[in-house]
Amino acid sequence: MYELNVEGMSCNHCISMVTKSVLGVDGAAKVKVDLASHKVQVESSADIDAIKSAVIEAGYPVTGASIS
Repeated sequence: MYELNVEGMSCNHCISMVTKSVLGVDGAAKVKVDLASHKVQVESSADIDAIKSAVIEAGYPVTGASIS
């Protein structure tokens, strides 16, 4: 499981865009977005750098990431 710190998320549209960007890398990924804490949890076998890049390309800066 990955946890990303993602800035700029403020609404349901943001949740949708971040989720779609992750699913574009791994269609089987499980994504949980917490707007209040700016955290995105991703359960995926894809490379964390590919997921981070996809989220950044969607327009949301990733300020930190960890693997748990």
